[in-house]
Amino acid sequence: MLAAFAVGARLGLHRVVDVAWGLGFAAVAVATYAMSGGRHPLPALLTVVWGLRLAGHIAWRGRGHGEDPRYERMLARAPGNRNLYALRMVYLLQAALVWLVSLPVQAAAYATGRPGVPAAAGVALWLCGLLFETAGDHQLARFKADPANRGRIMDRGLWSWTRHPNYFGDFCVWWGLSLTAWTSAGAVAVSVVSPLVMSYLLIGGSGKRLLERHMADRPGYAAYRARTSGFLPRPPRRPRRSQGV
Repeated sequence: MLAAFAVGARLGLHRVVDVAWGLGFAAVAVATYAMSGGRHPLPALLTVVWGLRLAGHIAWRGRGHGEDPRYERMLARAPGNRNLYALRMVYLLQAALVWLVSLPVQAAAYATGRPGVPAAAGVALWLCGLLFETAGDHQLARFKADPANRGRIMDRGLWSWTRHPNYFGDFCVWWGLSLTAWTSAGAVAVSVVSPLVMSYLLIGGSGKRLLERHMADRPGYAAYRARTSGFLPRPPRRPRRSQGV
């Protein structure tokens, strides 16, 4: 995160921290696996795959764009030096979160028990989440690439089943990774913190809540919100028919 801060301060674009978010998880996974002697490689491998995909997607999505409006609004309130404020409120905070959310990977690396049924279920849930968020990101990118969709709300494919396919995918990924570490009672106690924290961030923290606040005034968003699930996927609601008098 300090390396990302150096790049962001140099470019004047602190949105690079979003790319560093995924890379940070991959770095923790690789470092922990190496330090533990390489006993349980699966959780580290799953984390690296997820982190690199996310970092690559965000880097590709943000190419040619200026500062993220979220960080622009935050930095506009900086009481002093904008870069130092970003270091405290963005980079160091996210560094702490990367370590905290990575607890399942760290617990699994040092676990003495053998993976069992929870680990198999965790891999299946992780794969479901990865495919869900990858498909959602791809569908949204294709939608935005069409000039005819400028100003319209994406309500097709997975986005017709949930307003946040990418966040739901992350939710599944981190609950799945937590399950892969459930080899002992102690590992369960440590690793369950991660998906709980990530669930809060995705639903009530900086994910869904802030994005929906930003989208609230977009034309058509109120109708989209009324017919589409806010998080867990389900078929879209049918519009109610008006009753005659």
